[in-house]
Amino acid sequence: MITIERVITVDRPVEAVFSYLADFETTTEWDPGTVRTVRVEGDGGPGTKYRNTSSFAGRETELEYVVEQLEPGKIFQLRGENKTVTALDTMTFRAAGGGTEVTYRAEFEFKGVTRLAQPLLKGQFKKLGDEAEQGMHEALQKL
Repeated sequence: MITIERVITVDRPVEAVFSYLADFETTTEWDPGTVRTVRVEGDGGPGTKYRNTSSFAGRETELEYVVEQLEPGKIFQLRGENKTVTALDTMTFRAAGGGTEVTYRAEFEFKGVTRLAQPLLKGQFKKLGDEAEQGMHEALQKL
C-alpha cells in the first residue's frame, strides 16, 4: 500500500473549506492529476458516486468513487476503485485559529500484477501528493 498524507492550513472558515472539498467535482481545480470528475449518482452525501479520470505516469485512468462518510465540518471520505487499484481518500477538518486545518490522506492498494510495480511508483505518488497539496492550498485561499 502507498499512503500520502498532507496537512494544509488556510485562513478560511471550516464551513467554506468543507463545503468546497466535499464537492468532489472541484478536484479539477486543485488536483493537478485530475482530468475530470463527474457526479454520476446521488446528492453528494454517503452513497454518492463520482467518475474520476486522472492522468498518472503518462496514462489516463478512471476510478469510480463512492462517498463512504460525510460529517459536515469534520470528515469527508470516499473509496475509489478500478481493476488495478483501490483508493481511500479521507479529508478531516478542524478549526485552527481563525482558519482551517485539513488533513488529506490518500491510501492506494494495488491489485494483481500492478502490485509488483508499487515500489517503483512511490516517488511518483510523493510528487503527486506534493502537487495536490500545493493545488489545494492555492484553491482554498481563493475561497
